[in-house]
Amino acid sequence: MTYEVWLPFPADELDGLPEGPDYRFWDGGDDFPADPADCSFYVVPYMKGGDVSVRPMAGMTSVEVVQTLSAGIDHVEPGLQLLPKGVRLCNARGVHDASTAELTLTLILASLRGIPDFVRGQDSEEWRSGFRPALADRSVLIVGYGAVGSAIEDRLAPFELARVTRVARSARETARGPVHPIAALPELLPEADVVVLITPLTEQTKGMAGADFLARMKDGALLVNMARGGVVDTKALLAELESGRLRAALDVTDPEPLPAGHPLWHAPGLLISPHVGGPTSAFFPRAKRLLVDQLNRFVNREPLQNVVLTTGS
Repeated sequence: MTYEVWLPFPADELDGLPEGPDYRFWDGGDDFPADPADCSFYVVPYMKGGDVSVRPMAGMTSVEVVQTLSAGIDHVEPGLQLLPKGVRLCNARGVHDASTAELTLTLILASLRGIPDFVRGQDSEEWRSGFRPALADRSVLIVGYGAVGSAIEDRLAPFELARVTRVARSARETARGPVHPIAALPELLPEADVVVLITPLTEQTKGMAGADFLARMKDGALLVNMARGGVVDTKALLAELESGRLRAALDVTDPEPLPAGHPLWHAPGLLISPHVGGPTSAFFPRAKRLLVDQLNRFVNREPLQNVVLTTGS
């Protein structure tokens, strides 16, 4: 049987692809590389937005697998209802762990040590010395303890923290210690100096970090959002930042991209990076390894990795 595979990379850039499928290169351009009805395995273009990702899905009447190159799947969810029953949706769990964990640590350290203020001082030729908080002896709460959350803890390990507290959808034990259920957040938030959000965006997590959540954080605490902008209530966060009670570092915002003139741009105590947790030099080799492995599994009819859901079930 011949399969047609849509890839966002030219096939000759991926060593180890199985022989047999017809590989079509499509990275979100206006013209499709072939008839979507013939596509069996669709790899969603990376960082092209929901409209582009979903555009060919209505015509994919023969597709068996949709593979994202992100851990989140919210950008393709509107297209799932357009697909036949039985299509497996796979995410890129593991691909972004290193990059996202690196940026998380970067934002924490930059925020605590006042790096943005140093950069502004350099621009204006001002020597802005002073006493700054360290990461050492702090308590960090990771909300959304999956693969990326674990990778973040890996990188926090050498920093002499007071403790790391882990929260996920449900409680479990790990080699490092307990993972608390999300229901325990009201008791855990007041104890944390740094709160890292790395949850998927779902109906349950949308607006999770709202006024009550933020009010429970201790005075002077730092909120770091590496999840999705919609996990945080922007209005509630702005109120806390403008009062000076909390600080924040956001790799994602709501709305996104952040429009000119939005009050978040100039909110006190806020560091913003433009959703760059994943796109680094570490992405390409990991994404390509995942795709080669997945496609070999697909052709050989072996179980796929990272199956998030199956349509119609």
